[in-house]
Amino acid sequence: MIFIRYENWKNYLRYYPFTSLLLVANVVMFLIVTFNGGSRDPETMIEFGALVSVDPFRDEWWRYIAAVFLHNGFDHLFFNSFALLVITPPLERILGSFRYAILYLFSGVLGNVLSIAYYERVGELAWLVGASGAIYGVYGAFLYIALFQRSMMDEASRKMLYTLLIMGLLFSFMPNIGWMAHLGGMVGGFFIYGLMIRLFRRRT
Repeated sequence: MIFIRYENWKNYLRYYPFTSLLLVANVVMFLIVTFNGGSRDPETMIEFGALVSVDPFRDEWWRYIAAVFLHNGFDHLFFNSFALLVITPPLERILGSFRYAILYLFSGVLGNVLSIAYYERVGELAWLVGASGAIYGVYGAFLYIALFQRSMMDEASRKMLYTLLIMGLLFSFMPNIGWMAHLGGMVGGFFIYGLMIRLFRRRT
């Protein structure tokens, strides 16, 4: 089962340096916004990089990256941090930290771009934060592995992945959840991983 962590903290830091960096960055940003107005305060979140579906904010490109490291409340941070801590690390070992970082960040940005495009199209005002699009990008990469590189994933891990995806996609359509960021990130991660293993020599 690849989605169970057996490592002690020293090995975790050594095997998954970028994942560890992401966890620290998310917690640090959460503390910063908490002590500067609160993580549930729209004005504070917009000041620190939340995406907003209206001008002039939607044209500020840096927000598409910054929003990945912001979270709306402790519960939002907790669930995304749990996924980062437990579920995503094996992909860093498969791809290597650099390519894993590219997939993670590009998936998050793509999910944000598609979310803003959706809210613009329906004419709805929204502000968006969270690492969910990037995390779903990792899920998308795991889905590619489960479907096309079956020897790299055991049967128990495949079943757990499919369960996570079904539950995650159902959860995505609950109120106040950025379903387009989840879906866009997952599709992005699926195709980015497929492209990467063709462009770069895959680590085993």
